Amino acid sequence: MAPDILCIGSVLWDVIGRSDQPMKAGYDVPGRINRTPGGVAMNVAMTLARIGLRPALLTAVGTDPDGDELLDRAQSLGLDTSFVHRPEGRTDRYMAVEGSNGLIAAIADAHTLEAAGDAILTPLSDGRLGSADRPWAGPVALDGNLTDTLLAEIASSPLFARATLSVAPASPGKARRLLPFLKASRATLYVNLIEANLIADQPSQTTQAAAQILLGLGASRVVITDGANPATDASATHDRTLAPPPVRVTRVTGAGDTFMAAHIAATARSADPRDALEAAVQAAASHISA
Repeated sequence: MAPDILCIGSVLWDVIGRSDQPMKAGYDVPGRINRTPGGVAMNVAMTLARIGLRPALLTAVGTDPDGDELLDRAQSLGLDTSFVHRPEGRTDRYMAVEGSNGLIAAIADAHTLEAAGDAILTPLSDGRLGSADRPWAGPVALDGNLTDTLLAEIASSPLFARATLSVAPASPGKARRLLPFLKASRATLYVNLIEANLIADQPSQTTQAAAQILLGLGASRVVITDGANPATDASATHDRTLAPPPVRVTRVTGAGDTFMAAHIAATARSADPRDALEAAVQAAASHISA
């Protein structure tokens, strides 16, 4: 069966150390360290699969045992891995430390994905998922762990001319990689307030204000979060803002990806923008409090 959505970007191992104590640089505290499947594309795909959709991964995963195990896990979760590029080398990974006061530090090692370049997009041109004459016409979730060059190519590529793009930067340090998508009429940008301000190159204090600036710069639709503060979904035809429910935060990694996936799924079901935003904030709240 054809996939419902393509998830393009990082698929890796998350190694997360968590403590229920507040932390800052230099702290050494007891806690738990877990290794789980992660990466923006993977997190979005896992959430979509739980909702009942059939996502396919377009990414690069190394040929090492870690890569074999990661793809086995993905398949067991209902993800289509048949289009994954497998270059020689090791599988990417992400390492983070979280305290009760949130994310303390993180390092993303996405070198295998970045080195693969446009090889991960081959199924979109060789007929398996599409071609230049018959491009993929479904939804695509795309993350900013790809290189600047490849993201710019995707924004104008005929292979994506009929696709509906949902784009996230993956981290504030990669936010400006999304600049080519400001003029892409079929793209929705999923960013937090820090990332929105970096893309706009001017400060806003609220998601509502940041959304209007990005729309003024040419964005078709933007969905902006700000932690426990109100989130905004805005386009030329709607402007919705909603405060997340108050919850006890036990983890933060993956919250934005869960939010994005829930919003994509609700929008695909033709939900009203406010209903889609509510589904997204509820999903993120459940994730961080689990």
